[in-house]
Amino acid sequence: MTLDVGILGYRFMGKAHSNALDRLPMFFPDAPETNRDVIVGRDEEALSEAADTLGFDRTATDWRDVVDEVDVFYNLGPNHVHAEPAIAALEAGTPVFCEKPLAPTLETAEEMADAAADADVVAGTAFNYRFVPAIQYAKGLIKDGELGEIHHFRGQYLQDWLVDPEAPWSWRNDEEMAGSGALGDLGAHTVDLAHFLLGNAAGDITEVSGQLRTFVEERPVGDGGSLEDSGSDDAVETREVTVDDAYSAQVAFENGAMGTLEASRFANGHKNAHTIEIEGSKGGVKFDLERLNELQVKREGSRGYERVLVTDADDPYIEHWWPPGHVIGWEHTFVHENYEFLSAIAGDGAFQPSFQDGLKAQRVLAAIEESDERGERVSLE
Repeated sequence: MTLDVGILGYRFMGKAHSNALDRLPMFFPDAPETNRDVIVGRDEEALSEAADTLGFDRTATDWRDVVDEVDVFYNLGPNHVHAEPAIAALEAGTPVFCEKPLAPTLETAEEMADAAADADVVAGTAFNYRFVPAIQYAKGLIKDGELGEIHHFRGQYLQDWLVDPEAPWSWRNDEEMAGSGALGDLGAHTVDLAHFLLGNAAGDITEVSGQLRTFVEERPVGDGGSLEDSGSDDAVETREVTVDDAYSAQVAFENGAMGTLEASRFANGHKNAHTIEIEGSKGGVKFDLERLNELQVKREGSRGYERVLVTDADDPYIEHWWPPGHVIGWEHTFVHENYEFLSAIAGDGAFQPSFQDGLKAQRVLAAIEESDERGERVSLE
């Protein structure tokens, strides 16, 4: 069985998933065979170049011509174009893989989750950090009770690509297109990992108290300097920033555990620092995405944390790659993610994170926004 794949979006995530599809036959020989059939976008010239580079047979400028022709549809476009193509594909009986967050608004995310529930096909949300071997290792420790009763969860996701006030405006700075800023772009990952890691041990997030901030209210369009450089006396054109640059939140879990969440695109000196810390009555774990092959583990009876290099053949997914100690990278998380997603399609199985998992995360994001607007704690129960 060969699955014809259609992908909407050919830049960042389009490259990441195309690379994953290319790696699968070599390293995961039991993965379903795929054919990169069609890539979708608006710019025909850029599409043609992307098709050649990423190995697609053809291009299309309208997703409506694609969703009922392919065997699986990847929606990797900006947040505001997630819903309509994904719902149409599901209604056509085509499995869907959609970038996170599911949608700019909770209401639209609920519509997408409802469509997935009504469709008899696989629908997955793109939370690739679930598939880091060290995260899977931590999940096993927590599930086996090695940390005991969970008391604390801390999750940070820090970047600095918007510190410069002259950094150009993009769709990620617009509420209508993105929904939120650091909250949805980065915080969605942290919320999903909280649910994934602690779901069996502490339950889901049930209460939040959130705070959002926008540090730069408008940004230059394009390169931000074209008018000035041309000798014009006109001011550089700018557009308003209508999303958050940073957020923080205190949260509570079903079992009473406490959590703190934070994300910023203004965290000077941090490029992609996603850190998770969990403490329980018997031990704890600490993870840093910038050292993704490692997990810091505090075991019962030990005086402190030990560094565990999660690269042994019996560690999650590692048997497919290199000898022990030969580390893997960020791009490999997409290979693992695609392996699980495509295997679920070929085997008529279930895939997690599903659209329902994406909706669960989005409910927390929406509650954090509501808490900031109201100035009080918000319950999700």
